[in-house]
Formats: sequence, structure tokens, C-alpha cells
Amino acid sequence: MKAYLLVFASVFLAELGDKTQLATLVFATNPAVCKLGVFVAAAGALVASTAVAVLLGATAGRWVAPGHLRIVAGLAFVVIGLWILVNR
Repeated sequence: MKAYLLVFASVFLAELGDKTQLATLVFATNPAVCKLGVFVAAAGALVASTAVAVLLGATAGRWVAPGHLRIVAGLAFVVIGLWILVNR
């Protein structure tokens, strides 16, 4: 259960203020759009993209050690962060 709570907390915190959340916020500001529809569509998109990530992760996990994947993911986040800082 601890691993699942960690996944929930990590994804929840990563999504706060994320461009996906901001796009959803913008869609919800439209008075002509059903807010429940915006919620269902955004939640469905997150579920679908998460399914793709789990499938890719499970497949990659067969060929690459999890420690190596964590290093590559961490380095990718650092590079993207630096790129954003340099190109602002």
C-alpha cells in the first residue's frame, strides 16, 4: 500500500500547476461548457496517458534495470528544468 500512496502523492504533486491542469482550468472557465464534462474528459485523458506510461514502463522494465530508468528520468527532468531556465 505504501508504494501506491507514494505513486498517488507523486503524481498529484507533479500535476499541481502543470500545463494540463491549467488547460483544464481554462476549459472550465467557459460558461457554455458543462463542468462535469470537462472533469470527465480531463480525467479520461489522464487515465489514458497513465495507461500508456504503465505499459511503456512495464515493457522498458523487462530490458532496463529500474535503477537505470530512475537515473535517466532524473537526468531528463534536470535537463528540461535547465532548458526552461535558460530559455525564458
